Amino acid sequence: MLKKLCILLLPICLQAQNYQKIHSKAILVDSHNDILTACIEKKVSMDDDLKGKTQSDLIRFKEGGVDVQLFSIWCDGNKMNPYAWANRELDTLDAVISRNPDKIVMTRTFAQLRKAVRQKKLAAMAGVEGGHMIEDNLDNLNKLYARGTRYMTLTWNNSTSWASSAMDETSKKDLSHKGLTDFGKEVIKRMNELGMMVDLSHVGEQTFWDAIHTTTKPVIVSHSNAYALCPAFRNLKDEQIKAVAKNGGVIDLNFYSGFVDSNFHQKEIHFAVAHAKELDSLKKAGIQPEYALSMLTDKYATEAEAIRPSLSSLLAHLDYIVSLAGVDHVGIGSDFDGITSSPQSLNDVTSYPLITKALLEKGYSKKDITKILGGNILRVLKANEK
Repeated sequence: MLKKLCILLLPICLQAQNYQKIHSKAILVDSHNDILTACIEKKVSMDDDLKGKTQSDLIRFKEGGVDVQLFSIWCDGNKMNPYAWANRELDTLDAVISRNPDKIVMTRTFAQLRKAVRQKKLAAMAGVEGGHMIEDNLDNLNKLYARGTRYMTLTWNNSTSWASSAMDETSKKDLSHKGLTDFGKEVIKRMNELGMMVDLSHVGEQTFWDAIHTTTKPVIVSHSNAYALCPAFRNLKDEQIKAVAKNGGVIDLNFYSGFVDSNFHQKEIHFAVAHAKELDSLKKAGIQPEYALSMLTDKYATEAEAIRPSLSSLLAHLDYIVSLAGVDHVGIGSDFDGITSSPQSLNDVTSYPLITKALLEKGYSKKDITKILGGNILRVLKANEK
């Protein structure tokens, strides 16, 4: 009887060992994580144990097998002096690195990144989320690049004077312009010269097409999903997905439940209404709205859990993008610590092995999984270098 049981369990054990081995050997790259903003808003430090407070910390990056993290540099469009805020977040990252030289290192080139991975250190890079943070000044762009910024999202939800956002293009009728202005095209030209990846998450459709027709390098879409499966205003439509593939770029999956499941938004509204007083109190205390809601989902975890979509719902977006663009053009851009909800089981940065396991179960090859986990964005990063 025992022998029969062992024979039955053997394929399960082998599969478990197989996905763990694949995950361990792959270079895992997440193109979008907001832990720097979360640390400032929640007054914590990334090199502390932050379980129960955030979705990320230095210890858990290691536990999840993360090799390369592009840290988001972000503030909303209402923040005064956004360029100064960007430097404050970079200062936060530099401070963590200086305290933990054996665990994390700032990398500015593909060669430095590979060296950090070989040394089993977390390779850190930065990505500015929102062109408003350069304050219409190309010199600020140059300085942010010098500090380790390797991509910039042309807009966040707010438009700039030179590029229109997805939110504004879909909700405002009185936009002064749609797409890129001449200065916006100058921004992309300078990014191409520097070797800074052009990120098309958050941008409006006209901005997307203007950027695709302007850039001479492969683009990234650092944290977005498929509009056909979840028609959120800033997920990508089919022709956009195909255009990224033709450009040689990569689309990195966003874990936010509202960009995975079309029913989630209404559920989250009900949650926010139920805790409206606490939400208003946090906002009045100066917490940015996105993080105020995040704090409440942490506090009322049981309620938040009940409205989360399944992991299979997220992977359906991956399958869909692969069906249109091919496996060479999809990756991971979790948006951890910048989101209020993620699919079930994907609770924090230690959850990445579950994606590897699920991909293996779906029939993806070891080679394809390695591309999805990081190989694709590393190719684009290298292609953007001078």
